[in-house]
Amino acid sequence: MAFEGLTARLQNVFGKLKGRGKLSEDDVGEAMREVRLALLEADVNFKVVKEFIAKVKEKAVGQEVMKSFTPGMVVVDIVNKELTELMGGTQAKLAKANKPPTVVLLAGLQGAGKTTLTGKLAKLLQSQNHKPLLVAADIYRPAAIKQLQVLGEQIGAPVFELGTAVNPVEIAKQGLQLAKEQGNDYVLIDTAGRLQIDEALMDEIKNIHDAVHPDEVLLVVDAMTGQEAVNVAQSFHEKLALTGVVLTKLDGDTRGGAALSVKAVTGCPIKFASTGEKIDQLEPFHPDRMASRILGMGDMLSLIEKAQANIDVDKAAEMERKMRTAEFTLEDFLDQMEQVRKMGPLDQLLDMMPGMGKLKSTPGFKVDEKQISRTEAIVKSMTGREKKKPDIINFSRRKRIAAGSGTTVADVNRLLKQFEDMKKMMKQFSGLMGPGGKGPKGGMKAMKNMLGKGGMKFPF
Repeated sequence: MAFEGLTARLQNVFGKLKGRGKLSEDDVGEAMREVRLALLEADVNFKVVKEFIAKVKEKAVGQEVMKSFTPGMVVVDIVNKELTELMGGTQAKLAKANKPPTVVLLAGLQGAGKTTLTGKLAKLLQSQNHKPLLVAADIYRPAAIKQLQVLGEQIGAPVFELGTAVNPVEIAKQGLQLAKEQGNDYVLIDTAGRLQIDEALMDEIKNIHDAVHPDEVLLVVDAMTGQEAVNVAQSFHEKLALTGVVLTKLDGDTRGGAALSVKAVTGCPIKFASTGEKIDQLEPFHPDRMASRILGMGDMLSLIEKAQANIDVDKAAEMERKMRTAEFTLEDFLDQMEQVRKMGPLDQLLDMMPGMGKLKSTPGFKVDEKQISRTEAIVKSMTGREKKKPDIINFSRRKRIAAGSGTTVADVNRLLKQFEDMKKMMKQFSGLMGPGGKGPKGGMKAMKNMLGKGGMKFPF
């Protein structure tokens, strides 16, 4: 995930600050030098870094910080607020026309991911009860129209195209007219990738802009391009008067500097961030939540929203009851794993949990998605009775399960052992829930006992 290196560096800097009772101006200056280096290494624009550090330092050496009981924490809070401001302060929502349809023009370089983004944005709009029409105005890239049609079929959204022989300006105009006739409330126009130095193509997209008068002009930027992304945004902004930026490939091994620079340099807010390859992995960009993630404080609001959107409330309540009464079976465990996986890659979910950044950076720690798939395969190779009563799984059954799941008997043994340990843990924690429980003291004792035995290992 983007920013991992930056997060680790910043946590190290602020860890030193928090450990001190009082801070001198020199302490703050030293910390800011390290923050400056960390930001530059993350590929943040030099001018942006310079201004950011000046603002933070000015506030961090004020009387209220120096006289505070927890000066280190106050400095972290100042950095958090300034990072939030740097990325736009508040969430910038997608425009909505007074009279439908709302026209969204998507622009960007070749390979930035515009066509895929068009499908993702349509999917997001559908989840908000909108009826988008996708317009295929990229007539230059082979298979661009077909790609958009496949995405449209995948999400059940109409796609308008006139082939590759018709001028993109005419395609955009006719697409808009069709949307009005069909009652689509959003029109998403996918345009060809173009270099900012290609005058002919830049003139063409300007002509599309003048023909359809878009309510939104979104620049799709590949976060992996780093500092170049900011230069691209500046060039496009001068030609098209952008209303927003969408960052793609933010899940890649990128330094993330574009996200911290693009708003400050162009004045255009980041409206969405693509966090994966799947069609539903597009999120509204929240500057405050991203700042919190960068500082390793997690992002519980986004995690809760993902849970609310993907987890069945009734199932969750029933699962909680089963855990409390020790009725939890391997069937339930599989169901729970599937619900959690709907929320997205575990690696990204961990980024949203406070303190997990440090855990992820510890030597030997690894989130292995393949291990999760192996676990699912083992459970799915069991009969319904075996899932409900794992104690009946003898050696011959274990051999059959291992063969059916493409794993080894040792893998099956390990899962069953870990599942039993997990059930014991749930039983010990049940004292904290419901009437007649042991209460907090009993629960804390149970936790200490478990931690004393080397901690709990979950079956994935």
